[in-house]
Amino acid sequence: MTLMDVLVDFASTGRIGPLHCGMPLTEAENLLGPGRPHPAILMKGPDIDGYPYSWDGLQLVVTRRAVSGIWINLWQGPTAKLPSVVLPESESFEATVDREDLVMALDTAGCEHHVNDNLTFGRQSSILTRATDVCAVFSLPRRDNPVSHRDRHYLDVMHKRAA
Repeated sequence: MTLMDVLVDFASTGRIGPLHCGMPLTEAENLLGPGRPHPAILMKGPDIDGYPYSWDGLQLVVTRRAVSGIWINLWQGPTAKLPSVVLPESESFEATVDREDLVMALDTAGCEHHVNDNLTFGRQSSILTRATDVCAVFSLPRRDNPVSHRDRHYLDVMHKRAA
């Protein structure tokens, strides 16, 4: 399984392997191990809503101790990590995902998508999948991002929020 496989599956199903919006945080932690809670959770306690728990490049937003959002955060250029339940057999991977490559993979998989006008402006663009409302946000590289094509948009984050 490759990172692109994970991204296309997430876009198509709204799930990342066994992880999905609505599942109890305890169930997610049983699969992933204990996450790193956002500083607001540490300060105000586990009942504060809308803050993420992190596992490397994966974040789960929690509301009433249930997963209300799933985020895959990528950075252009360097390698990144995801838990093995998300990307099996991979300690780290190349984190640069070209917008055109992802769009082509979604088209090949039959995953309908459209431009997300709310998040397409300035140096960024976004798409939203039709069936699952998974959002992918892309940006042009910053000066310090080591990428091949400086004029292309690259994936920064892919996320889903519960309805």
